Amino acid sequence: MDDQQGLNESERAALHDLQLGIEHLHRGYGHLLAFHHAVGRGMNRFDDAREKLRASGHDEHADALRDDLLPAGVVDGQWTYELVEAFVDEFLDPVDEFEAAVREELADGRRHVTEDRQRRAWRERSEKDW
Repeated sequence: MDDQQGLNESERAALHDLQLGIEHLHRGYGHLLAFHHAVGRGMNRFDDAREKLRASGHDEHADALRDDLLPAGVVDGQWTYELVEAFVDEFLDPVDEFEAAVREELADGRRHVTEDRQRRAWRERSEKDW
């Protein structure tokens, strides 16, 4: 059965799942940014410790921080900003583009088609004029 938007139930359900998937991926991206910022702050503290170790005569530990830990990446030599960029460029942007293309084809680009249908239904049963 088609609704006012010209979508059948299966199309609406698919668009809803795509929308929820996109929202979860963007939430994951936010967590990835938080990870990036937390690791950066931690590395800044290690650099502060490096200076203090050197100042207190512990050159071997300061050198280890300077030469081994601070320049190292968190995954396969990559720094967290590189992970963020790779996630966006190689995954998030293509997924966003795919979802937008499907939404454009099926719903003329409209977002949240399920929620829109619910909003209309709730307003129709309401005694208020919107």
